[in-house]
Amino acid sequence: MAINLQKGQTINLRKNELGNNVYDLSTVTIGLGWDVRRQGGFLGSLFGMNDGPDYDLDAVAFLLDENGKVADLGKTFFSGNGREIVLYQSDVIYFNSMRHPSGKIWLTGDNRTGAGDGDDEQIIVKLDQLDERYQKIVFVVSIYNGIVNRQHFGMIKNAFIRAVDARGKEITKFSLSGDASMNGMCSMIFAEAYRHNGDWKFRAIGEPYQTDNFIEVIVPFMYRK
Repeated sequence: MAINLQKGQTINLRKNELGNNVYDLSTVTIGLGWDVRRQGGFLGSLFGMNDGPDYDLDAVAFLLDENGKVADLGKTFFSGNGREIVLYQSDVIYFNSMRHPSGKIWLTGDNRTGAGDGDDEQIIVKLDQLDERYQKIVFVVSIYNGIVNRQHFGMIKNAFIRAVDARGKEITKFSLSGDASMNGMCSMIFAEAYRHNGDWKFRAIGEPYQTDNFIEVIVPFMYRK
């Protein structure tokens, strides 16, 4: 049975609630999901008060070294339409650089609306094959253009992050729904996985940020030039 975490709690990803090694970490799926708390109820729908841009929540993962820093910031280039692409092929996995150069961690796709049940976005990690220089993986969710569109985590309900092992067994889940404390918050460090005594642990964090730019969340984890 999966372990439901509360904010701040930590578990060993390989062990069940009895402390037995039962989970296969060769390939772990980190699933993230959410629903939008629509405003206005029936009358809001009737009179168009629920209209507005779809919520585009982006899942991001970044890998940290033994110093707790992102070692490889990849490269910057301009796409064919002149758009600047940053952190390409870096230790940051996101919608413009969906696969880590090692091939051991990748983002399956960018669900731009969060529509449907189950995981809205997934990050796949081959934990047992990840290079030893990576000591921690941090999982972030940000609302794309949240500030401009006046969208924030206070409007999100049934948000969760979960870990599923290589056999499809759910290991753990951390649920977090928006409340007044989340109003105006457009990004969040949801959870982290980190090495500990030869194993991998998973910590529920739920730390919100006002910015809707996930790079601003990562900046404190970058080496100073």
